[in-house]
Amino acid sequence: MSSAITSSTGSAATGTSTTGTSTTGTSSSTSGAAAASSLITSTGIGSGLNIPAIVSALTNAEGAAQQTEITNQENSLNAQLSAFGTFSSALSTLQATLTTLETPSDLAGFSATVADTSIASATTDSSAVAGQYALTVSNLATSASLSSAAFASSDAVVGTGTLNIAVGDQSTSVTIDSSNDTLSGIAAAINAASNNPGVSASVISTSSGARLVISGTDTGAANAVTVTETDGGTGLAGLTYTAGSTTNGLTQTQAATDANFTINGYAATSASNTVTTAISGVTLDLLAPTATGASTTLTIAPDTSAAQTSIGTFVTAVNGVLSAIQSLGGYDASTQTAGALNGNATLEAFQDQLENILDTVDSANSTGVQSLADLGITADAQTGVLDSNSQTLTTALTQNLTAVGNLLGGTNGIATQLNTLLTDYTGPGGLLDSVTQGLKTNLSDVQSQQTALNAQLATYSATLTAQYNAMDTAVAALKETQTYLTAEFDPSSSSSSSSSSSSSSNSSLGSGTTST
Repeated sequence: MSSAITSSTGSAATGTSTTGTSTTGTSSSTSGAAAASSLITSTGIGSGLNIPAIVSALTNAEGAAQQTEITNQENSLNAQLSAFGTFSSALSTLQATLTTLETPSDLAGFSATVADTSIASATTDSSAVAGQYALTVSNLATSASLSSAAFASSDAVVGTGTLNIAVGDQSTSVTIDSSNDTLSGIAAAINAASNNPGVSASVISTSSGARLVISGTDTGAANAVTVTETDGGTGLAGLTYTAGSTTNGLTQTQAATDANFTINGYAATSASNTVTTAISGVTLDLLAPTATGASTTLTIAPDTSAAQTSIGTFVTAVNGVLSAIQSLGGYDASTQTAGALNGNATLEAFQDQLENILDTVDSANSTGVQSLADLGITADAQTGVLDSNSQTLTTALTQNLTAVGNLLGGTNGIATQLNTLLTDYTGPGGLLDSVTQGLKTNLSDVQSQQTALNAQLATYSATLTAQYNAMDTAVAALKETQTYLTAEFDPSSSSSSSSSSSSSSNSSLGSGTTST
């Protein structure tokens, strides 16, 4: 009977406890989760984890291999593009030195020297030949000059009418009226006339008065100046001039004459003091007459200085290309570093062709100038760099400049062959253009791969962040439930409940006994 009472009491207590716990627990769990959810305002608060750092590290690890491969490809392609730019620049520099070398006549220059530089100066072109000449200048070519009688001033009135001014077979008419009938007005009218035949007018003021001066602009006997009045009157009679006339108003102060000179005793004339036809390939500038019975010497001689400069520039440019090839395509054993174009087929093919051309031997030249070595240009056995012996070059240029020109220029000259080769590589649509476009296309593909990887890793990062945030929310809810349960089952609260329960049991037991 006692057992029955105990069992019944225990069952009731258990039922009460179960019901209370279940109801309250469920409510607490629900409200705890809601509270936890409302408390999460930053990732990692619930769990205490640095979620952004974890996600970043995992994302970086996920894309590390692909990123490394893309970065390496991009760096390699950019390095190759830069290297080909350097190579192309070196080729362009070399090609610019070939213009003079390609044309033998341009390389075979001549200098012109006049012993007495006060008498004349001279220059040559590619058609000049060596020679020495005795030059005598009797008189220089001059232009006509006419002068009027003296007037009181430049504002003095001369008269009105029409002047016809002629130079050779060209002429113009100038009308003088009351608006321009002064000395200065007439000068201005002449200068402003349309179809000016080749004169200029000015007013000079001297101690004897103001004078109108009409000057021809061109030298030579054919450019004599004639001035006539064509209006039928005599208002401008003081400004007329015709050669041989006894009624001229103007005085010829200088006649239009040709230059007279001799070359090696042979007489020659020129309407200009710049003479281009007297000696083939030579331009003479006559400056003054020689003394009576005297002459000066004109010497035309081979000029090797220009050729030496051109060839020296060429050698420097070739060495620039060879240096670029070695730097870009070589391997430095001491640093174990390879050039950006190490093993590149395009670079190696060009080097082979360049060396073949530089090794050209022109057996058609029977004068001893058949290769670059005959010009003193040789390659260093170790480095391949060209070296130039100035003495050997000077000797070759002095003794047979034509043969040197033929070796370097002409149809099969070294410079001509090089120019063709360089155009194949550097010209529009050439080999370097094709290679560069290919590298740019590959670089664009790599950049597309980078874009795709970035998108892939962004998605991966977002997924991880969502998962870690969900975990963080769940942990926060569990912590809230733990807090509630700890408070619910605190030892002090349990002791108080036990005392109350015991008193209730004794009371029940007493009732049972009394009943019994």
